Amino acid sequence: MPSLLGIDSGLTVTKAVIFDIDGTPLAVARRRVTQFMLKARHVERDIDELWTQTADAIAEAIKLSNRPASDIQAIAATAHGDGIYLLDRAKKPLGRAILSLDSRAGPVVERWLKSPIADEALTLTGQLPHVSAPSALLAWIKANEPERFAEIGRILSCKDWLRFCLTGVEGTDRTEASTSFTDVSTQDYSSDALKLFGLSEMTGALPHASRSDEIVGHVTQAVAKRTGLAEGTPVVAGLHDVTASALGAGGYADGIVAVIAGTYSINETLSSEPRVDRRWFCRNAIAPGQWNNMSISPASSANYEWFLDKLCGSEIASAEAAGKSIHAVLGPEIEAAFNRPSSALFHPYLFGSPYGADASASFFGLGGWHDRGDMLRAVLEGIAFNHKIHVDALSDGFSFDQARLAGGVSRNPIVVQMFADVLGMPVTVTETDEAAAWGAALCAGAGIGVYPSPQSDPRDVGKIALTYHPEPARSADYRIRYDLFCDIAGAMTPLWPRIGNLATQHSQD
Repeated sequence: MPSLLGIDSGLTVTKAVIFDIDGTPLAVARRRVTQFMLKARHVERDIDELWTQTADAIAEAIKLSNRPASDIQAIAATAHGDGIYLLDRAKKPLGRAILSLDSRAGPVVERWLKSPIADEALTLTGQLPHVSAPSALLAWIKANEPERFAEIGRILSCKDWLRFCLTGVEGTDRTEASTSFTDVSTQDYSSDALKLFGLSEMTGALPHASRSDEIVGHVTQAVAKRTGLAEGTPVVAGLHDVTASALGAGGYADGIVAVIAGTYSINETLSSEPRVDRRWFCRNAIAPGQWNNMSISPASSANYEWFLDKLCGSEIASAEAAGKSIHAVLGPEIEAAFNRPSSALFHPYLFGSPYGADASASFFGLGGWHDRGDMLRAVLEGIAFNHKIHVDALSDGFSFDQARLAGGVSRNPIVVQMFADVLGMPVTVTETDEAAAWGAALCAGAGIGVYPSPQSDPRDVGKIALTYHPEPARSADYRIRYDLFCDIAGAMTPLWPRIGNLATQHSQD
């Protein structure tokens, strides 16, 4: 029976998901990939470990599917966007990968934003430079690690590295190519963009960009032996996970805003013309002549996961030992907290924010009578409020009247209803647990002609979708909470740099 393999590599977990061509998930395998945070604002991973863990996940998924690997007709990868994965001229990893949660390039970006470079970049590339953009990270490496900079042979993204490991062929796709160095009008690489950021010497290091559904290589003999995949299986170029998630969740269409509550707060809508604004990125869509307009920040469910990891360790261990989900264990606490008044607010800025790299996370309004449920509610509301900042920005430039929500938190009906109430519009979720991997698989299927295009989802999305409508009274309450959330952030803006400076101070003997 024909099937497709979608690889989805996030910031903490890399997954291999095998789908039947009708969209039914047949098997999923996950592996954690180590994050290194040896310095403040530095978030890295070992590039070889990423491939090793992904290869193990592929092998396990094949075993779990109970089908021969030869059934897999095509493969595509998607992964976290931005950040940077460098190869030297011998095509070997050049140091650790820098992840999109990294903000070491903050001072570089601050200089650019205070100079004419900001407006020039917006006009030329369709986006302001930001801390995890390849442009900013390369400029930081050039200034701080000149020997490493001189050895750069190829600039890749996360999913491009996985594609290279599978096929031995270097390259990227149109969605990933537009993270820093393309002309927003032509949608092609621009030497002027490299020059603008002081990176003209990197022209030869940019990878060739293909369509996301274009076959770019085949599984090598060595990879077949390592993973159990069939040698020669077609591999397509793949795509940025922002787009893959929207595609897999059925939100990649006009008139819809796709809201992906993952590690990043991802909010995007499709357009047939480029429209630039400081509040969103205007990047290449899958097809030429279309653009993805993305308003994002590294401030979504990573905050919830951080809370669980740091403050619920014993509960997680107990739940796992009992074969339960920590989310199910905490569910009653969270539900009870949503059903009572609370003054607790949380700004979900552990790794970044729409307010710049200096912002940090904080609880406000806590009292001694609040419990863990109140804090978890505040974290979840803070995540939704941060998404609203981005959705409201997009609504100023584009027309949409519904949201399509994906991400781990979308499995909780209480949280989905909260999103509808906070956003003030209908929010639809689908029974798609692996939206990004399915988006990649759609590209793989289109590449070999199984589907007419990546947007030709074979599922009856209407039958697997559930729509939540905002409740007027709750929406009114949330407008009050949201306004206060934003007012506090505005008041904190001049204080966040001072708070951040505390981390660089050393005690005096």
